[in-house]
Amino acid sequence: MFERFHREARQAVILAQENARRLRHDVIGTEHILLGLLDQPESLSARVLGRHGLDHSGAYRAVTRLTPPKPGDALDAEALESIGIDLSAIREKVEAAFGPGALDRRPRTDRRGRVLGGSHIPFSPRAKKTLELSLREAVNLKHNHIGDGHILLGVLREGEGLGSKVLADAGLDFTSLRREIVVELG
Repeated sequence: MFERFHREARQAVILAQENARRLRHDVIGTEHILLGLLDQPESLSARVLGRHGLDHSGAYRAVTRLTPPKPGDALDAEALESIGIDLSAIREKVEAAFGPGALDRRPRTDRRGRVLGGSHIPFSPRAKKTLELSLREAVNLKHNHIGDGHILLGVLREGEGLGSKVLADAGLDFTSLRREIVVELG
C-alpha cells in the first residue's frame, strides 16, 4: 500500500512516528497521524485544517490534554506545576527554537549504526484502519495514488479515534470538511 503514497503522505506517516516519539507514546494512533498531517504546513491537509482554525500547535496541545501521562510523568509534572513550571509550555518553546524532538533522547546504536532496543513504534488498530480507509478513499475518488488529503479523509471516516476527537473538539464539521477536501483533491 505504501508504494501508492505520494511524498506528503509518506512524510505524514514519518512525522506521525516522530510525534508519537516526542509525546513518548508506545503506539502511533490517529492523533499522531493528524499531527503528522499538520506538521507539513504547505500540504493540502494542513491548509484545509488551517482555514478552519486548527494548526499543529493547537492539535498538539489538544492531544497532550486528552492523553493521560505515564505514571511517573504525572508525579514529576505535578511537582513542577506546583512551583509554577509548565512542562508542556517549556517543551513547546524548546521545540520551536531547536526543532521537533529536541528534548528527546537519541536512540542508542551499535557499531554498525543499527538502532538498539527497537525504535519502531507500531500502529494502533485505529491508525491501521485509518490508513486502509485512506486507500479506499483514493479508490472511491478514482485516484491511483494516496495523498495527504486521502489520509485526512481516512481520519474523518474512521471517526472514533483520538484524531477525530481533536477535530470534533475544535468544532470542525466533518461533512463540510470532507466536501472541501474532495474538492481540493480534484
